[in-house]
Amino acid sequence: MATTLDDVRAIALGFPGVIERPDGHRGGASWRMPSGAFVWQRGPSGRDLQQLAALGREWPAGEVIGVRTNGVQTKEALIETHPDVFFTIPHFDGYPAVLGRLDAIEVDHLREVITDAWLRKAPKRAADEWLALHPPPRE
Repeated sequence: MATTLDDVRAIALGFPGVIERPDGHRGGASWRMPSGAFVWQRGPSGRDLQQLAALGREWPAGEVIGVRTNGVQTKEALIETHPDVFFTIPHFDGYPAVLGRLDAIEVDHLREVITDAWLRKAPKRAADEWLALHPPPRE
């Protein structure tokens, strides 16, 4: 079953302090903390399409989200490990965020990526309290 924007919404709004509001750039939904957005709906701009075409690439079909990462290295690791799910565009060069295809990601993986993004934007106390109640699984 394909992951949907409703799955993104349910996961994001499950964290304390999250609000949903329209993204100021493209009008899609965004989920944010007072410190900023950590996941958002992302469609292509005309410039994105032109830049991708110049690179011999296309914007993927289906719903796409942007997700904050804890750095460019994490972004690159996600793209390298899951190239069918994650990608980037020239607009995001040097920016700690990755784009993800909802029709290609499993809900559990989506939850993991959104959780990491929320933890980056949440106040330390809220993040610590949440982590105390939701310890990561042992490997």
